[in-house]
Amino acid sequence: MPLALVTGASRGVGRGVAIALADHGYTVYATGRSIQSANLPDSIRRLTCDHADDQQTAAAFKKALEENAALDVLVNSAWGGYERMVENGAFTWGLPFWQQPLHRWQSMIDAGVRAAFVASACAAPQMVAKRSGLIVNISFWSAQKYVGNSIYGIAKAATDKLSEDMAHELRPHNVAALSLYPGLVRTESVLAAAEAGWLNLANSESPEFIGRVVAALAAEPTLMDRSGKVQVAAQVAKDLGVTDIDGKQPIPLELKDI
Repeated sequence: MPLALVTGASRGVGRGVAIALADHGYTVYATGRSIQSANLPDSIRRLTCDHADDQQTAAAFKKALEENAALDVLVNSAWGGYERMVENGAFTWGLPFWQQPLHRWQSMIDAGVRAAFVASACAAPQMVAKRSGLIVNISFWSAQKYVGNSIYGIAKAATDKLSEDMAHELRPHNVAALSLYPGLVRTESVLAAAEAGWLNLANSESPEFIGRVVAALAAEPTLMDRSGKVQVAAQVAKDLGVTDIDGKQPIPLELKDI
């Protein structure tokens, strides 16, 4: 069975990716600070890991690779950027940069971009050795357009550049790296916002949809043509005939839609 490791899989997109990859026949290792209490199938191996701690990240990869021959897919979904959006009754997530609490830089850059870099550095050596593999960095349109706050844009732009430059260095070894943009994903927080009347879910995606797209990408014979590029999950699904768990294909978003 192919092997996948999904970071930040306790909830949200990461949890959905882990479930979908398991459904597609992968042996899946899922990491996260609260992974032991996550609602995941019993077949998924849980590794408690705070990806803000490099030693914990290295230990998680060591454990997964001790028990398996090689890693085929890494999905970097660990991300603390949506935590503590409201503080002391005030919505601070959308404040200008000079009023942003500094913990948001740590949660987006350290627990986001750095976490993806370190996890990828742990995965790459054995992918390079076997001359195959896929690294997916979950990113978003805020890399290309102002969305919410400046730190958010910096983090996602850095993630896209990380994917691009990793792909350049991995290409001679036939290993792919790319950024994947979800649309509106029906995560726990999004569902709560929709219930409150703040969001329209007509063109939304299940968390599992992203995992289905990752599985299709990993199996694509021309995957290396996509390496180093930003991929919009709904467009990839349209290209490769991937449907969501309800049988629908979400409409791919464009920059003007954000």
